[in-house]
Amino acid sequence: MASTEEDGPAEEKEQPKKKPIGTFATAWLTLYNIAMTAGWLVLAIAMIRFYMEKGTHKGLYHSLQKTLKFFQTFALLELVHCAVGIVHTSVLVTAAQVCSRIFMVWFITNSIKQIQNEESVLLFLVVWTVTEITRYSFYTFNLLNHLPYFIKWARYNFFIVLYPVGVLGELLTIYAALPYVHRTGMYSLRLPNRYNVSFDYYYFLLVVMCSYIPLFPQLYFHMLRQRRKVLHGEVIVEKEE
Repeated sequence: MASTEEDGPAEEKEQPKKKPIGTFATAWLTLYNIAMTAGWLVLAIAMIRFYMEKGTHKGLYHSLQKTLKFFQTFALLELVHCAVGIVHTSVLVTAAQVCSRIFMVWFITNSIKQIQNEESVLLFLVVWTVTEITRYSFYTFNLLNHLPYFIKWARYNFFIVLYPVGVLGELLTIYAALPYVHRTGMYSLRLPNRYNVSFDYYYFLLVVMCSYIPLFPQLYFHMLRQRRKVLHGEVIVEKEE
C-alpha cells in the first residue's frame, strides 16, 4: 500500500538531529528528484492529452505503460539511498512502499490486460501522478533550501483525500483481477510438483487486500500526526509500549 508515500523515502530537512549528507549525495538526490518530478509530469501531460484527444480513459494505460513502468521501477533506487545512509528512512519501510507500487504495476495491471481499462486503474494512476509530482518536487526544493510554502502545504494536505482514493483504486483493481487469476491460475504453483510447494496467487491477492485493513489506518493517522507537526508546529509525543 503506497498511494501517497507521504513519509516515503527521500531526503527531508525537517529533522535537525539527522546527520547532514555530503555535497555529492545532495547533488545526486537533487538530480534524482528532479528526474522523478519530470517523469511524473510527463505522465500527467500524457494522460491529459490522451483524454482530450480520445475523450475516454480506455486505452490510456496501454499508451503510457512504458513510461509508467520505467519511472516506477526506477524508484527502486530509493532502497539504495536508504541502504547507504544518504536518506534517513528505514529500508524496510521504503521497501514496502516502493515494492507495493511495483507490484501493482507489474504483477496486477501489466500482467492482466483485461483490467487495464477499468476505471479503478485510472483512479489510482491519477492519484499516484498528483502525489508523486507533489512529493518529488517537495524533496527537490527542500534539498535546494528553497521550499515554496504551497509545495509544503500541498504535500501535507493533498494526502487527506488522495490517500483513501488511491487505496480504493488499488483495491478495486485487485478485486477486478481476481476472476481472471482464478480462471487462469496465473503465478500459481499446484501440487504435485518437484518442489513439493503449493502457492495460489488468487488467495495471495485476497491476503493482500485484507492487509489494507490494519495498515491503512496506521499509515493514515501517522501522516495526520506528521501534518500537525510540520504545518502547525505541534509536538507529537509517541507513547512507549
